[in-house]
Amino acid sequence: MNGWPAAASTSATRVRRAVIRREERAASELFEAVYPRLAGWCRRLVDDDGTAHEIAAEAFTRLWARWTAVEEPNGFLYVTAANLVRDHWRRMERERRALRRVTTEQSVRGQAEAADPSVRLLVQSLPERLRNPVLLYYYADLPVREVAALLGRNEGTVKADLHAARELLRARLKGHHDRIS
Repeated sequence: MNGWPAAASTSATRVRRAVIRREERAASELFEAVYPRLAGWCRRLVDDDGTAHEIAAEAFTRLWARWTAVEEPNGFLYVTAANLVRDHWRRMERERRALRRVTTEQSVRGQAEAADPSVRLLVQSLPERLRNPVLLYYYADLPVREVAALLGRNEGTVKADLHAARELLRARLKGHHDRIS
C-alpha cells in the first residue's frame, strides 16, 4: 500500500511533463510558422527592422503569458502587434511634437527672454494646483482630457483651473501683453 501513492504521484508527474512538452512543442511550432510573417507585417507598418522585431517578440511574450487561455493564437498575436504598433506611432508623434517644440522654443527663446521673461516666471510662480494644468496643457500640448486623467481631476475642474490661471496671469501682467488666452 505504501508504494501506491508514490506510483500515482509519479504517473501524474509524467503526465504533467508530457503535457508541458506538448505545449512547448506547439508553441515552438507556432513561433517558427508565424514570427517571420508577423515581424514582416510590423516592419511594413513601422518602417524599422529593430522596432518590428521588438513588437513581434513582445506580442509572443504576451501570448506566452496567456498561452492556456488564448483560443486563437494567430488572431491574438496580430491584434496585440497592431496595438503595439499604434502605441509606437503615438510615442513617435509625441517625440516629433516635442522636438518641434524644443527647436521652436530655442529659436524664439533668445528673442523672447530678452524682451520679456515675465510670462515664464509668472507661470513658475503659479500655485501648483494651477501651474500643473498650465504646463501640461500649454507646454506639453496635451488635450484637457489627458491633463485631467494625468492629474486625477475632472475635465471641468481642469478647465476651471486653466481659466483661473489665465485670469491670474492676466492680472499680474497688467497690460504688458494684449491678450492671454
